[in-house]
Amino acid sequence: MAHSKEILDYWERFKQETGVVAELTDAFGMGDSPGLMQELLELVLEGKKRASTTLVREMEAEGWPEPREGEYNILLDGEGKPAAVIVTVSARRARFREVDAEHAYWEGEMERTLESYRREHVKYYGRRGEALGFEFSEDMEVILERFEVVYPKK
Repeated sequence: MAHSKEILDYWERFKQETGVVAELTDAFGMGDSPGLMQELLELVLEGKKRASTTLVREMEAEGWPEPREGEYNILLDGEGKPAAVIVTVSARRARFREVDAEHAYWEGEMERTLESYRREHVKYYGRRGEALGFEFSEDMEVILERFEVVYPKK
């Protein structure tokens, strides 16, 4: 995957400063708008957000790689600039309706409850489905990912 010089320079700085020897998997922002990308990044940097949920149908339609344990990714801010490096600590498939309260809590959004998680993700997946030509269903498969911020260190 081709990345900008700014992203590649950020990755090299991360490796030099941390001694990590790994390949960059991807660079992305969480969310479907600059505002949401910035909001979710801030939750990550505050330590509230340590999990994400990716709809498999969306991932396949967009050509995104499936997250794997041990992979490093750069998170982008709302302007598409590199802001943090995360490492995936776990990733598993489940049906959306099977997501539990613990995962919802670590998503770090809204009230950190299963109810707010479901409400906001149903809205998000409804928008994504409309944009990508499918109708969201709670029986659809998702990837439940847990991650840690490894750069910058607080």
